[in-house]
Amino acid sequence: MKKLKRLLVGTVAVLALGGTAAHAERGTDGDLKALFWQAVSTLNPYLSAGTKEVYASSIVIEPLARYDEKGELVPWLVTEIPTVENGGVAKDLLSMTWKIKPGVKWSDGTAFTAEDVIFTWKYCTAPDGGCAQAAQYEGVKNVEAIDPNTVKITFTEPKPYPYSAFVGAQSPVIQAKQFKDCVGAKAPGCTAANFGPIGTGAFMVADFKPNDVITFKANPNYRDPAKPAFASITLKGGGDAASAARAVLETGEYDYAWNAQVEPEVLQTMLAAGKGRLEISFGTQVERINLNHFNADPSLGAKRSTKEAGPHPSLKDPAVRRALSLAIDRDIIVEAGYGQSGRATCNILPAPEVVASTKNDSWCLKQDIEGANKLLEDAGWKKGSDGIRAKDGVRLSYLYSTSTNSVRQATQELVKAMWAEIGVDAELRNASASVFFGGDPASPDTFQKFYADVEMYTNNFDGTDPEKYMAEWLCDKIPGPANGWQGQNIPRYCNPDYDKLVSELSRTADLDKRAAIAKQLNDMLTEEGAHIALVHRGDQSSFALTLDGIKMNSWDSQVWNIADWSRKK
Repeated sequence: MKKLKRLLVGTVAVLALGGTAAHAERGTDGDLKALFWQAVSTLNPYLSAGTKEVYASSIVIEPLARYDEKGELVPWLVTEIPTVENGGVAKDLLSMTWKIKPGVKWSDGTAFTAEDVIFTWKYCTAPDGGCAQAAQYEGVKNVEAIDPNTVKITFTEPKPYPYSAFVGAQSPVIQAKQFKDCVGAKAPGCTAANFGPIGTGAFMVADFKPNDVITFKANPNYRDPAKPAFASITLKGGGDAASAARAVLETGEYDYAWNAQVEPEVLQTMLAAGKGRLEISFGTQVERINLNHFNADPSLGAKRSTKEAGPHPSLKDPAVRRALSLAIDRDIIVEAGYGQSGRATCNILPAPEVVASTKNDSWCLKQDIEGANKLLEDAGWKKGSDGIRAKDGVRLSYLYSTSTNSVRQATQELVKAMWAEIGVDAELRNASASVFFGGDPASPDTFQKFYADVEMYTNNFDGTDPEKYMAEWLCDKIPGPANGWQGQNIPRYCNPDYDKLVSELSRTADLDKRAAIAKQLNDMLTEEGAHIALVHRGDQSSFALTLDGIKMNSWDSQVWNIADWSRKK
C-alpha cells in the first residue's frame, strides 16, 4: 500500500495552524460567528456545485469517509476504509463494502442506516434529477444493504480507485426519509429539505434565509457527547471579500471568514490590527477562464449555450483558443491579486505533485503577444479599422463573465488589456456570487448556464485522486435543460478520445500509470483549449486569534472538523 499512500497524500503548505488546547464541554463556547461573503443559496450540494454550498452543507450532512488536512483518507461514519488487504474491496475490484459505525443517528434521533446510503445514490443518479455531483457516482452499478450497518457498492467494471461515491464533502449522505419525495425532476422544488437537511454532523439547521443568514445549533444526537464546543453558529452571507476579512482580522466582529480573495497589500494592513490570522493551504483549486464551445449568442433564445446552438463561431478555432492563452501574463495576475496564496499555472490539475504536468509550461506559462498575433494572422483573423480582428464576418469580441469580487474584476481588466494587444475585445460583466454560483435553473446568470462567451471562477476536487474530477469533462456531463443545467462540464468540451482515456483511467490499477493518464487528460484540456488555467490558488481564510482546533484543509471542506473548533480560554 506504499504507492497508494503516495497518491493519497497531497502536498499541503499550511501557515499558522491553530493549537491543540483541551476541548471545552458541549455548547459552552457560545456562538461561532462566520462570514461567507458569497452567500449560500441552498444547503443541498447535489443541487449546486458551488464551494460555498458544499462547505456550508458539510456542517450538517456528512460522507462515509473524507480527506484530512494532509490529504489522507479517513473513516468518518464508518469503522474503517475498505481495502483489498482488509477484505473491504473485492480482489476482482468489482465491489467494495462499507461498515457503518454502530449507533450513528440523524439529528432527528432516527438511526442512520445503509438504506440512507442507497437512497443517496438513487437520488443523484435519477433521470432528470440534474445532480451537480453526478461524476462522484460514475461507474457505480448498484448499491445494496447487506444489513442495516453494511453497504455494498458494485461497479460496472473493475475500479482500482473506488473512493468516490460517499467520500468527501461533495458526496455526503442525505436522509432517505426526508428526501423520499424529492427524486428526479422534483428535486429543486423540495425547498424545506434543500434549505434544512437533516444530518449527522455536529450541528443542525435552526433557520435558513437563502442568500442571507443560516443559524445552526448543536446537534443533541451527535455521536460524540462532548462535542461541539460551540452551542450555535451564525453564518452570515453577502458583502464582499474585503469586508469579510476585515470583520475578522481588523475589527474582530467575527470568528471566521471563508475565502479571503483580497489583494495582498490590503490583507497586510488588516493583519496589523492583531485581531486575527490568515491560514493558507494549497490543494487543487485553480482559477480558470472557461471558453464556451457552444454558441452563446442571445438571439438564439432557449438554444443559447446548448448543443442545438451549434459550435461557437470563433472559439471553435483552435488558433483562437491558443492565442487567448498566449496573450495572458499569469505572473502579473498572481502578483496583483494573490501574492503568497497564488502560483501561475497552465494546468487544471495542479496537485498533488505526482499528477502535476509540466508539458505545456514551455509555451503557456510566459506571455507571448508576438506569438499570439502570428497565430491569429496565419489563421486568417485580420484586424479591422477598430483594431479588432475578424474573419468571415465574425469578430473576436467576447462577453467575459465572472462573480463580483475586487480581485476578479481586477483580473478581468488585466486580461481585457492583454487581449486588446492581439486584437481581441472583451465586454466585462459580473454577477453576485450568490447568483453566479447558486445553481438556480431559472436564473440566466449562473456559471452552469454559461450565457457568455468566456467566464472565470475557481473550482477544485475532494481528495488527491483525480479520476472523478477528470470525469467532469465527459461529453455526457455537459449542462443543459435536460439535466437542469447541473452538469459539471461547464465549457461544453466534448472529445470521444478524452472520454475513452477517462474510462482507461478508471480501469488502471498501477499508480504510476494512473498518474501518467491523469497528466495526459490534463494536457488534452490545456492543449485543446477547454479552458485557460490561470492561477493555482491556495485556500486562504481568516480566523480570530481566539479560535482553536483549526486544521486548514484543501482536500475536503474547510469546516471538515468544525466539531473540534473551540474558543481559547
